Amino acid sequence: MSDKRTKDTRQNPEEFVETVLSVRRVVKVIRGGRRLAFSALVVVGNRNGRIGLATGKSREVAMAITKALRRARKNMCDVPLYKTTIPYTVEARYGASHVLLRSASKGTGVIAGGAVRALMDAAGIKDILAKSIGSSNPGNVAHATLTALSKLRSAARIAQLRNKSVKEMCGVENVTAQ
Repeated sequence: MSDKRTKDTRQNPEEFVETVLSVRRVVKVIRGGRRLAFSALVVVGNRNGRIGLATGKSREVAMAITKALRRARKNMCDVPLYKTTIPYTVEARYGASHVLLRSASKGTGVIAGGAVRALMDAAGIKDILAKSIGSSNPGNVAHATLTALSKLRSAARIAQLRNKSVKEMCGVENVTAQ
């Protein structure tokens, strides 16, 4: 069961875009019969490089979504952006899912599907090429995408790790740190 609901709040910069990727019904068989519960997978982002992903479980759908939203806001990570895309090509695996993310020129748009598209929208990435290989399970694809995005480093951060300035690292005089 897939539920694609998005709450868009652009008025306040601290407000987040909340997207429900999937809601699943799970059943536990007990002595007296079956016990129904729900599992919700949610992505949260501020469309400016901060993104979070989480799962919530409860007896009611609304409570499962609320738990997932709370957990996603708590476990957010930063994604370095270069203009409207990512700085370089990156890939990651999670379970049987493999995701490849490539930076794209301005105006390309988000060429991705399913869970990857929802994560890119929440992170504020407007131009990207993405390929999902292997399992198409939305949970595994979303986790693989988040893992790939968390591997990214900005030019300033790489220079800091190497104890150099961005200009020294690139060997170019007219480079600005993003």
